[in-house]
Amino acid sequence: MAALKIPHLAAIAFLAAGAGASADELSAGVSRIKITPPMPFQLSGYASRTNLATDVRTDLWAKAVALRDPDGARAVIVTTDLIGLPKEISEDVAARAIAKHGLSRSQVIFNSSHTHSGPMVRPNLPNLLQFTDGQATRLDQYARELAGRLASVIDGALADITPARVAIAHDTADFAANRREPTPNGFKLGVNPSGPVDHDVPVLTIRAPDGRLRAVLFAYACHNTTLTGTWNMIDGDYAGAAQRQIESAHPGCTALFMMLCGGDQNPNPRNTIELAEQHGLTLAASVERGLAGPSRPVRAPIRSGHRLIRLEFAPHTREQFVKELEDKIVSRQRRARLMLAAYDRGQPVRDVPYPVQAIRFAGDLCLLGLGGEVVVDYALRSKREFPAENLIVAGYCNDVMCYIPTVRILREGGYEPCDSMVYYGQPGPFAESVEEMIFDTIHQVMREVGAAAAK
Repeated sequence: MAALKIPHLAAIAFLAAGAGASADELSAGVSRIKITPPMPFQLSGYASRTNLATDVRTDLWAKAVALRDPDGARAVIVTTDLIGLPKEISEDVAARAIAKHGLSRSQVIFNSSHTHSGPMVRPNLPNLLQFTDGQATRLDQYARELAGRLASVIDGALADITPARVAIAHDTADFAANRREPTPNGFKLGVNPSGPVDHDVPVLTIRAPDGRLRAVLFAYACHNTTLTGTWNMIDGDYAGAAQRQIESAHPGCTALFMMLCGGDQNPNPRNTIELAEQHGLTLAASVERGLAGPSRPVRAPIRSGHRLIRLEFAPHTREQFVKELEDKIVSRQRRARLMLAAYDRGQPVRDVPYPVQAIRFAGDLCLLGLGGEVVVDYALRSKREFPAENLIVAGYCNDVMCYIPTVRILREGGYEPCDSMVYYGQPGPFAESVEEMIFDTIHQVMREVGAAAAK
């Protein structure tokens, strides 16, 4: 595989533009740690894949970028080559960082690439597969070790903070396709050429004062499912391939991938390792264009906000889960037992906690982080409602508890709003209040960080 060429002229231009440090410049630190599980291990993402993986094609990583402004305000962005982090892990790690480093909860954000060729991360997707006590114990051990490694990668990034030049650029990549295909019998997982997409590729660069490239954080809205359920090896999919390619092209640089609102987006085409590498090369080429083209300095101050709300599910009754016990699909029977146990405790599942977070750098860049498998409509609407902001809208942040549909998708039905809830162990689709509740909270958090909405 040929390495992409480093754009030397772009580095020279960056140095010329950034000559002379000023009081609004940021400092930055970078860290990484391997999170590949011990073999053999159960992969996540596909209910049909029940055999343990025995081989690792590529290692998986947690990486972190820590940013600090001249007044001492900080932000830590943690990326992981994982299906998704449950709140039990992310909140534990955040609490450790708060206690050790004096951070606030709003200053630490976690994101998962959503690779379907990574390990089961309990208790994410709790009803995807069924495990013996011995198997569950091994999964829980990995989850505990993972939390320790994530805490360590935050420690490392904060310890590495030195003066930096930070900038943001954008390019595009077109291999993501809307997967909600309309049929006479409703929506199925396929390819919908007329469905909404977001092909933006944000490229955040961190350079030393001498222009040396220390880190690149790039993002895209597309499931990491080039490798389907027939694949049973550890791999980072296209996001892992892109990170490796960028790091190969820029020795000493750490490449971090952030998953955006790709809940209803799939790579197209897909289903081979060659295609995963191809999509990775396509995305890496977009990043290189971002590095070579015009960029915008990212400056102080850093402002952050975080809110936790509760999203309501559509009404349900005990009787419907008694009936679901008779379903021929085993995962639905398991879901029914989970819900009936909650009813029997007098605590039926009526809602789910949901995190919304924003980190804003002056008026140069704003990162909006949403929990769950967020469909692309949320990014498109956020950009419409905050047109003056250089906005990155990421899903899969802090807690991946289920899919997050809009009202349109709820009414259309299909996998994301309905069928997937079985595997997440949720009682069913959300109430139609879900979209406006989230956007009300987005506006609250964005006001906290100083962003102005469209009038």
